[in-house]
Amino acid sequence: MSDILGITFPIYAAVIIGYLVVRIGWFKAADMRVLGQYVLNVALPALLFNAVAGRDLGEVLRPGYLLVMAVGGLVTIAVAWLWFSATAPDKPRRALAVMGASCPNSGFVGYPVLLLVLPDLAGVVLALNFLVENVLIIPICLILMDLAAGRAGVSPLRLVRDVLLGLLKRPMVIGLLLGLAVSALGVAIPAPLTRMMGMLAASAAALSLIVIGGSLVGLPMKGNKTLATQIAAAKLLLHPAAVAMAALALPVLGFVSLSEEMRSAAILSAAMPMFGIYTVLAQERGLGGAASIAMLAATAAAFFTLSVFLFWLT
Repeated sequence: MSDILGITFPIYAAVIIGYLVVRIGWFKAADMRVLGQYVLNVALPALLFNAVAGRDLGEVLRPGYLLVMAVGGLVTIAVAWLWFSATAPDKPRRALAVMGASCPNSGFVGYPVLLLVLPDLAGVVLALNFLVENVLIIPICLILMDLAAGRAGVSPLRLVRDVLLGLLKRPMVIGLLLGLAVSALGVAIPAPLTRMMGMLAASAAALSLIVIGGSLVGLPMKGNKTLATQIAAAKLLLHPAAVAMAALALPVLGFVSLSEEMRSAAILSAAMPMFGIYTVLAQERGLGGAASIAMLAATAAAFFTLSVFLFWLT
C-alpha cells in the first residue's frame, strides 16, 4: 500500500497545491487558463515530439496497443450511449455524457501517473493514446455532440472533415505528427534541439497537475447531479473495464500480442478522469453545470479508483 501511495500522493498533492494557490488568491483562475495553454501548446507538443522522434518507428507504433485502446474506447461509447439513452434527459446531455465517459485526460493526468509507474514507456504511451483519441474517439464524440446540437442536416462526411481539420490544427497533434515523420525518415536530431525539447517536455508533468487543481476552483456546481455522478462512474469504471476486457480478450483470440507492461498502461490510461477541455466544450453548449460536477467528482474519486487499479496491476 505504501508503494501505491508513493504514486498517488505526489499526483494529488500537486492537484491540491494547484487548487489552493488559486483558492487563496496567489494565482487567478485566468492564470490557470494561460498555464494550461502553455502545457497544451508548448510542453506537451515538445514531449510528444521527443517521445517518438528519437525512436525507431516500429518501437513507437504498436498495433496491438492501438487496437486494444480503440476497441475499449468504442465499447465504452456504445455502452454509454445505450445507458444514457435511458437516463439522460435529452440528446445534448446524452452526447455530453458519452464524451465524459470515453475521453480520458491522457496529457494532464495520465502522463504524470505513467511517468511514476512506467517511466521508460510513459512518453510512447502518451503518443499512442493521443493517436487513438484524436483520430477515433474524440472525433466520434464531437460528431455526436454536433448532431445533438442540431447539425443533423449536415453531411456526415462534412462533419468528419470539419472535426479532423480542427484536430489537425492542434499543436499536440502537430508535434506528434512531426515526431512520427522524423522517426519514419530516420533523421538524426541535433543534440541541442533534443535538449531544448526535453527541457520544455520536463515542465509538462508537474505544471499540468497544478492546472488541473487550479481549474477546479469556481466551476459551476448547479446542474444535474444524478447525471454527473453517472458520467463520473462511467469514466472511472466502465472505460477501464472495457479496455481491460479488450486487453485480455484480444490476445486470447489471437488478434494482438501485448506485453504485461503495455496491458497495464492501457488499463491505467483508461482509468483517468475526463480530459480538461470537457467543461469548456460543455459550457459552449450551455451544459457546464453537469459537466463541472462530473469532472470534480471524477477527479476526486480517481484517487481511490486509481489506487485500486495500481494495486491490481503493479
